[in-house]
Amino acid sequence: MDPVIIAVIAGALCFAFAAFLAMYILRQDQGSERMREISQAIKEGAMAFLRREYQVLAVFVVVIAIILGVVPYLGWWVALSFVFGAVCSGVAGFIGMNMAIRSNARTAAAAEKSLNQGLRVSFRSGAVMGICVVGIGIIGLSVLYFAFHGSVDFLQIIPGFGFGASGVAIFARVGGGIYTNAADTGADIVGKVEQGIPEDDPRNAAVIADLVGDNVGDVAGMGADLFESYVDSIIATMTLATVAVVAGLASTETAWWLPMMIATGGIVASIIGVFCVRVGKKAEMSALLNALRRGTFAASILTAAFAALTIYFLGAGWGILWAVLAGLIAGMVIGESTNYFTSYAFGPTRRVSQASQTGAGTTITSGFANGLMSTLPPIILIVIAILVAHYFAGMYGIAIAGIGMLSTLGITLATDAYGPVADNAGGIVEMSDLPPEIRERTDALDALGNTTAATGKGFAIGAAGLTALALMLSYTQAVGIGFGDISLLDPYVVAGIFLGVLMPAIFCALTLNAVGTTAFTIINEVRRQFREIKGLMEGEARPEYGKCVDICTKAALKQMILPSLLTIVAPVLIGLILGPRALAGFLIGAIAAGFLIAVMMANAGGSWDNAKKWIEAGHFGGKGSDAHKAAVVGDTVGDPFKDTSGPSLNIMIKLMSIIALVMAPVLVSVGGLLG
Repeated sequence: MDPVIIAVIAGALCFAFAAFLAMYILRQDQGSERMREISQAIKEGAMAFLRREYQVLAVFVVVIAIILGVVPYLGWWVALSFVFGAVCSGVAGFIGMNMAIRSNARTAAAAEKSLNQGLRVSFRSGAVMGICVVGIGIIGLSVLYFAFHGSVDFLQIIPGFGFGASGVAIFARVGGGIYTNAADTGADIVGKVEQGIPEDDPRNAAVIADLVGDNVGDVAGMGADLFESYVDSIIATMTLATVAVVAGLASTETAWWLPMMIATGGIVASIIGVFCVRVGKKAEMSALLNALRRGTFAASILTAAFAALTIYFLGAGWGILWAVLAGLIAGMVIGESTNYFTSYAFGPTRRVSQASQTGAGTTITSGFANGLMSTLPPIILIVIAILVAHYFAGMYGIAIAGIGMLSTLGITLATDAYGPVADNAGGIVEMSDLPPEIRERTDALDALGNTTAATGKGFAIGAAGLTALALMLSYTQAVGIGFGDISLLDPYVVAGIFLGVLMPAIFCALTLNAVGTTAFTIINEVRRQFREIKGLMEGEARPEYGKCVDICTKAALKQMILPSLLTIVAPVLIGLILGPRALAGFLIGAIAAGFLIAVMMANAGGSWDNAKKWIEAGHFGGKGSDAHKAAVVGDTVGDPFKDTSGPSLNIMIKLMSIIALVMAPVLVSVGGLLG
């Protein structure tokens, strides 16, 4: 029996388990009529955005597929693989967001019963997303394996699947990030700072757009992001199969099977880990964090055991196990280091809160410094993982270390996608005028969601770094570049490195400006409504929520196009003009700079957000104080850092790497104009 059949069975198990979780969630009470009304408004806004975004993406997918189909040395099978990957990525994001918008009111109603019940409903909602992402990924790759395995073009066709997944992900992440941050900034600046009203106050015209943004950015966007990391890591490892054979680690067939089988073990481990998440009645951050840690640690230990069994039964070299463990451990520790730098349970973020006492300037300075310092552990850990994996299993080991890091994605993504559901639940509680103790519970879940979101972004960035590096190694193999062929004395390589370092800076400038421009429009709209709608501030009139939703939707869809297309076009131009060696240097520069900036932005943003939460919990003057207003300003700076530019860099470096791999046959045949 072909072992990949086991992967298909695991994918089917994912869908069955996701259906079980979904049925549990949909059986829960949705709360009062007011709670249902707010949830319905969020659902309508989120689905309207996603529908219009997917219409734009459909045009992009068709155009790129036609280009791939007619380009010599690629062809229609690569184009078909691209379309298949794009569809799978879109479906993964849609399923996750569709469940999230159905879970927010149910989480709010569950929190009325107990904190544990609120956590159970929101976490299981996130688990639907996590399990579906890995299920769709493993099934999609299995379909390609059985369709093209044995074909001489197999290793040329499967990168197209990753290109499709990454292409959709960049639009989803950038568009969703612009939407959510513009709405959040508008709601916070006018509501909290200028009007002095609470977060999620129903008098704020941007509040529904803000809650919609949590879903389109942090659920659909993150789902597409990690879906493409997951499939790209498996693709990169499969394309390096010949390296494993030369190193004596495995036969060609075994080298193809291993990434699929290790990922399959991670799926089973993640499902078991979901059942390990539960918490008591106290709304304490430590208890909530430990509940989620219990699940992720259990899944990690089981994944390591399943990987050992896989390597034993397939007869592969034991050095591969050490590479898997290097990636798995690095992913876990990166998550913990992110937690340390972003959670208000620890000193770094509390110091940002303390700095808020002297104004927004010191808040921003302190948070930015914290973000820069937080880059130390992830980079050291990735370096160690690379060296350990290479020592035991060569370049194939580096690729399979990425598999190890992403093997527990089912539960890791669940802890991330849970956050927006909890955030929405808190907003629904606030807008429904429920008792303060219910808001206290949802605030605890929301604060944990901020931490898990930051941890998830740290994990995603670490996975992106290893995956992009593996794809870059696959590219060098595909174009025939050896270690001795890339020299820092080669002007084309140096030129490529400098251009690669430039890419993250330009990309972040475009996405930050997009958020700023859209937020400017939202702020003026919210101010207008407070100024012109009589009785709004007194609660006697209803704001025009739909106008803010429409502004965010139109602006996000318009402004996501340029940075996304830049990411796609840049590696093509570098390869065709400067040649394969310059493109290798370009990828090295982009991966190194992109990884550093992404970690800094994600952690600085998470720290500013939780510094605000710490003050809102009653410290340094509490809500409404000058320190709180300064922290809100810091948070509005941090939101596009952590929700738009930072996480979008993950996709940028992987997308450029997978495009280089897809282009390899063309570059081998025609080279570059200059190099």
